[in-house]
Amino acid sequence: MFIIYVAHVPWNWWTLWIPARFGFSDATEIFVFCSGMASALAFGKIFDVHGWGIGAARILHRMWQVYWAHIGQFLVIAVGLVMIHESGYLSRCCDLTQDYVVSLNLWHLFDNTKVALPGILTLTWVPNYFDILPMYIVILALIPAVMLIARYSVPGAFAFSIALWLASQFDLLSLPAEPWSDREWFFNPFAWQMLFFTGFAFMRGWIPAPPVNAKLIWFCIAVVLITIPFAYFRVYGQNNWDFAWAREVREAIRPLWIKTEFGLFRYLHFLALAYLGWVAAGEGGKHLLGHGVLWGRFVRIVQKVGQQSLAVFMASLVIAQAAGLLRDMVWGRGEWIPQILSNLFGFLALIAVAYVVGWYKSEPWRKPPKVSPSSTSDRPSPTPKDAVQEGQRPSSKAKEPALT
Repeated sequence: MFIIYVAHVPWNWWTLWIPARFGFSDATEIFVFCSGMASALAFGKIFDVHGWGIGAARILHRMWQVYWAHIGQFLVIAVGLVMIHESGYLSRCCDLTQDYVVSLNLWHLFDNTKVALPGILTLTWVPNYFDILPMYIVILALIPAVMLIARYSVPGAFAFSIALWLASQFDLLSLPAEPWSDREWFFNPFAWQMLFFTGFAFMRGWIPAPPVNAKLIWFCIAVVLITIPFAYFRVYGQNNWDFAWAREVREAIRPLWIKTEFGLFRYLHFLALAYLGWVAAGEGGKHLLGHGVLWGRFVRIVQKVGQQSLAVFMASLVIAQAAGLLRDMVWGRGEWIPQILSNLFGFLALIAVAYVVGWYKSEPWRKPPKVSPSSTSDRPSPTPKDAVQEGQRPSSKAKEPALT
């Protein structure tokens, strides 16, 4: 969640140091994989206990929630930018209309409203910056199919997922991103679902946890290190003629690392990173504990943010744009201190969102109010009738009322 925020703050030089700059996979893979794991925990048992029909209905309900979350998130960002643009403040102050309105592909919202508005509601217009949640909606729709196939054959469920991925690699399955061009969804859900269902399969027990051994650890380290020359722009960049070979190899293997169709090398790179992360954390996160109070608090904060990932993700996209606008209008992009502050304060905002959402999800209004010791001592002893009304067992000396 923190990496995704950094990646979405416009013109943020911190993005030069996120994992995506050093490998084929990035925070998107982490988000999709963990979403698959969370979905297995949240929805898998419903299919097991209540049957396929109720499970499918629960998935449909979740799709409905994510759909309106997507629409609400889009409107908050789009309308905010449009209002600032129409006020002329962006043009007068910083000439940022091109950077913020056009870069997000939002001109069509008010230049071609009669096409754009139905498009956003039907997901036939998926602008830049708003493509993760539509992908997630389509992947959720595949869960009932996978669960139905897995009821008869778990290998069959794997075959179904792999077949969808292969079809996307040959452009047989894709979705249009806008009515006025042939642009497709930046994240092809029929390709990315394979990573989602990998996480899903781990949590369902369809795939056992990998063994922890030195050979596998060193193999994954090698995969991560070998990838760097072909993923780090300072190596393969146009101005670095000493490593022109890296640029040529990178272009030759483009279909294997392309993001839209989730190329195979992205999958392998992510699995290597995930395995190393799992080994470092230990089973159940046991290696993350017992390193002091400060570290323990840090771990709990990160866990809280991860537990509220959907809400934090939605908030991060709004906060990232607001932070970028505020930075550019007040200080400009070239200043280091405002850039650092826009990231750090953004992190604090995401943490606050996680804790507020967690508090609401705990439904504190359903819990009995806390009663101070002094207030309980002042209360008179309940009569037998009062005790029965309060759900307490009356004293043995009192006659218990007859049941009718």
